[in-house]
Amino acid sequence: MDREEIQLLVISLSIVFLTLLVILFVLFFFFQKKKTQFLIDKMESEIHFQSELIKTRVEIKDQTLTEISKELHDNIGQIISVAIMQLNMYAQKDEAVSSADLNEVKSVMAKSLDEIRILSRIINKDNLINTNFIESIENDFKRIEKLKNIECKLNVACNFPKINVEHELILYRIFQESIHNSLKHSSSKKIEMNINCNDEILTIQLKDFGIGFDSKIMHKGLGLNNIKYRAKLIGAKLSLDSNENGTEIFLEYNINKQDENKEKSNNN
Repeated sequence: MDREEIQLLVISLSIVFLTLLVILFVLFFFFQKKKTQFLIDKMESEIHFQSELIKTRVEIKDQTLTEISKELHDNIGQIISVAIMQLNMYAQKDEAVSSADLNEVKSVMAKSLDEIRILSRIINKDNLINTNFIESIENDFKRIEKLKNIECKLNVACNFPKINVEHELILYRIFQESIHNSLKHSSSKKIEMNINCNDEILTIQLKDFGIGFDSKIMHKGLGLNNIKYRAKLIGAKLSLDSNENGTEIFLEYNINKQDENKEKSNNN
């Protein structure tokens, strides 16, 4: 091999080496950029999820306070008003007030005090935000039965599984808002919730038996988009069916994939 051939071979190898080096650098920077973008997307997703979680907590607190405010005004306020009317009536009488009359007023005031104590326990319990789904729904149903005189039935066919606390809070907000919609729009005298589960799937069904609506038409006042969005956020499947016999909301949540669902939902 003469000198010119050797020089040509060296030049060719140098070009190949430089080309490979450039390709390696390009690939390195490409994958580094993809990795950086993945980390940024993951961080943005987590911030978005936490932001939605804070919003959910605030909404739960606001709606619970609104319901308690109504109960104070409509129920306890009326009881105390009756007691005041009785006292005014006795004050206008010239004759002495009997023990029976005083006991009647005492009974009315004692009833109002019991109501206030019940509300106080609800307010103080975990700062109005229970992460225990069953207990929170039970408290809501008790309050609805007392305030609205509507039959509320909770059927739990399994031990409620231990799930991500944040997901449980969002689940509660989905059904708190759904129950509120039923109370506001359906004119139903009965609300029923059925909960079932196995090792993998948790299902929650909420039904009322009042005035339905066309579920194919989105109703802004019902907040259906918000309910569906939050279900998607935790990777749950939610369906809604409404007709002249009432409205049914059915949610399916995968217990084993809750962490994976959270990440997928955030990335979407």
